[in-house]
Amino acid sequence: QVQLAESGGGLVQTGGSLRLSCKAYGSFYRINAVAWYRRAPGKERELVANLNTGRQTTTYADSVQGRFTISIDTAKNTMYLQMNDLKPEDTAVYYCYAWISIVEGPAESDYWGQGTQVTVSS
Repeated sequence: QVQLAESGGGLVQTGGSLRLSCKAYGSFYRINAVAWYRRAPGKERELVANLNTGRQTTTYADSVQGRFTISIDTAKNTMYLQMNDLKPEDTAVYYCYAWISIVEGPAESDYWGQGTQVTVSS
C-alpha cells in the first residue's frame, strides 16, 4: 500500500517563501509523474504544477509561473514544491499527487496526499 505524506505548510507573510514536501511510503517500482494541486475556499481545485520524471518536463499554472518550482528527489521518494514571493491569493490547501508503478511495466496507479494548509497574510 502506497501512501503520500505531506509536510511544510504554514502561515507566511506576503513575499515570503515556503517549501512543501511529499514523501511516498510503501513498496513500489517507480514514481512516473508528480503534481501539486490546491483548493482555495470557495474555489475549484487547481493544478499548480506537474513534473514527468521520465521526460523531466514540468508545467506550471500561469498564476505561479516564475514563483513556484516543482522537483523530486527519487532517491528519497520525495517531491517538493518551492514557493517564493507568496501572495494572499496563494492561500489554499495544497495536495500532492503521484502516478506510481507498483511493479515494472506500463500499469500505474494514482495517489493523493492528505493536504497541507498554506496561509499567506497581507
